[in-house]
Amino acid sequence: MAEKQQSVNCGCKGIRSCLICEKNDGNHLQKTTHTLHYDFTYDPESKLAVPVKAGVQQPFPFPGVFLWENFISEDEERELVTKMDQNIWRESQSGRRKQDFGPKVNFKKRRVRIGGFSGLPAVSHKLVDRMTKEPMLAGFRPVEQCNLDYDPKRGSAIDPHFDDNWLWGEHLVTINLLSDTVVTMSLDEGWGDMNQGEISVAINLPRRCLIVLYGEARYRWKHAIHRKDIQSRRVCSTFRELSAEFLEGGEQEKLGLELLDIALRFNGVPISN
Repeated sequence: MAEKQQSVNCGCKGIRSCLICEKNDGNHLQKTTHTLHYDFTYDPESKLAVPVKAGVQQPFPFPGVFLWENFISEDEERELVTKMDQNIWRESQSGRRKQDFGPKVNFKKRRVRIGGFSGLPAVSHKLVDRMTKEPMLAGFRPVEQCNLDYDPKRGSAIDPHFDDNWLWGEHLVTINLLSDTVVTMSLDEGWGDMNQGEISVAINLPRRCLIVLYGEARYRWKHAIHRKDIQSRRVCSTFRELSAEFLEGGEQEKLGLELLDIALRFNGVPISN
């Protein structure tokens, strides 16, 4: 099915907003902050967070990030996006559109059901094979894939947040497509001598790269994609693994193994809302 013309509606709820609802509803105002702010950039070679303004703060180690540039080729990128655009994109929060390949989850009530989950898409099979040849991802078994579509015309973004850690495991794996962007890591409570105010670390994501967040970057630092860092259409695929509770020896091992069996057949279509 060819991609249809973009709807004028949006999927924003609560305090979230995009350019579409901000234009239609004057009550949506952009959040501003007057707190002290420290800005750093991540250096993948040294694995240090380096201050944007030299001499103001000292660099510090920033563990929990793995960056694999040119993970896919231009031809593979074209194939992946073409396959995505043949499926329906559903409106999501903050100007994004999404496609979900995963179980139905109620995180508040901690309930999981298979629902219409039919597995990860066939086109992802070779990608998972490739990423799991990397030693740090050797045991990575994705059970969910979420495709997101960002567009500057919609003011697409995602607010600073932690991914759930009841259902999802340690490694968050994302493939960045169509354009360079920046994922911003943030810490609210300060760090070392910077004990007041917010600290942010900008990680530059080149087009066609793969990024893994784990350890401190997964559990201590929030991550976000800011509107200003979406300059042209950006698509990404994020893969998530199960937490220990749903793996061998865990309380919900049976459900987890059933979900993995479905996921890794690679026969999936996006689930409906």
